[in-house]
Amino acid sequence: MEKDHRLKRMETYVKKQFEQDTTGHGFDHMKRVALWSRKLADEEEVDPVLAEAAGWLHDIGDEKLFINPDKAVEERNRLLLEWNFTPFQKNEIEKAIETVSFRKGKKPSSYLGAVVQDADRLDAIGAIGIARAFTYGGAKGQRIDNEEGDASSSIQHFHDKLLKLSGMMNTESGRQEAERRHRFMEEYLLEFKREKQLD
Repeated sequence: MEKDHRLKRMETYVKKQFEQDTTGHGFDHMKRVALWSRKLADEEEVDPVLAEAAGWLHDIGDEKLFINPDKAVEERNRLLLEWNFTPFQKNEIEKAIETVSFRKGKKPSSYLGAVVQDADRLDAIGAIGIARAFTYGGAKGQRIDNEEGDASSSIQHFHDKLLKLSGMMNTESGRQEAERRHRFMEEYLLEFKREKQLD
């Protein structure tokens, strides 16, 4: 089936916004979240086009990534209408994006928000999540690990956030995938601990 022309335009826009990112929030992250949003939406009987759209746009206006977040959000909302989403669809996408962030601690208010939040959290765990954790830590000047227990290390981030995510999924489809990725992270951390214990 041919891709919705609105999503094609959205993909081009998102690539321009994020292709230079080196923190683990680049275009490849947006693409994975968009496609997993669509996959989960199909399995959970949620509108797949709106889910993919919210996945593509979920980090537009993120305070960590934009100098002027409010301006970015205004542009995003204007473009949704230019791309021929209805005002109702635009509002549904906005509401879904508003609850994605782990940091804000919000529960999704719709099934659409639930699948997009799950898709974003899936990309934070497992093999890709491990790679992203160290990429982000390096970009922010964090140590890989810190024997003194400095909470800013990348390994500490697993305990502060990543190992909690599988128990916070909203959908059954997301939960099943998260459990597999969670087990992989646990195995990784055991191997990390084994390799560094030389004395």
